[in-house]
Amino acid sequence: MPIRIMLVDDHQVVRQGVRMFLTLDPDLEIIGETSDGKSGVEMARQLKPDVILMDLLMPVMDGVTAIGILRKELPDTEIIALTSVLEDNAVMGAMRAGAIGYLLKDTAAEELIRAIKAAAEGQVQLSPKVAERLFREIRAPESPETLTERETDVLRLLASGLSNKQIAAQLVIGEKTVKTHVSNILSKLGVSSRTQAALHAARIGLVSGVGNPFG
Repeated sequence: MPIRIMLVDDHQVVRQGVRMFLTLDPDLEIIGETSDGKSGVEMARQLKPDVILMDLLMPVMDGVTAIGILRKELPDTEIIALTSVLEDNAVMGAMRAGAIGYLLKDTAAEELIRAIKAAAEGQVQLSPKVAERLFREIRAPESPETLTERETDVLRLLASGLSNKQIAAQLVIGEKTVKTHVSNILSKLGVSSRTQAALHAARIGLVSGVGNPFG
């Protein structure tokens, strides 16, 4: 089954360009596109895509607000912020809202395709510039609940860039069990995304860094 992708960007030329090279990959399928966050939320509710490429600066509803809504309503849909903005407020806003990735629009086509496939597997992967800004700005959760030994193992592997399927294979447990552990980890740490959990793991020294699709 191809990865089902939705595009949300107010520039038609950008959507056309992205659609043109993504459709060349048989593993990817564009199932919908729209021009603002509000209609993006409504379309995603109907189509339930695997991955959404979300611009941040849009009319009617901005991308950060849309990401926050969709993360709560469609937890199985991963969202990549695809934008021309590399400002701390934008990066932090998108990550806090629950985006699994943050890419600039000048990203090479091959790199974007790799990032989409990684996101579909639930892999936390960030470009170096974004990871550097996030690591500098994000703070450790206040008084997080203690993780169990197994949850700590899952967090370590998650932060190393492994997908749920890879974590399940390494720990010899079911993929659904991994998803349950990830959900518990996010709840205990008081964060809304795998990316934030991975950055927390890096900050406390559980891993040396977070996965990087371009390095």
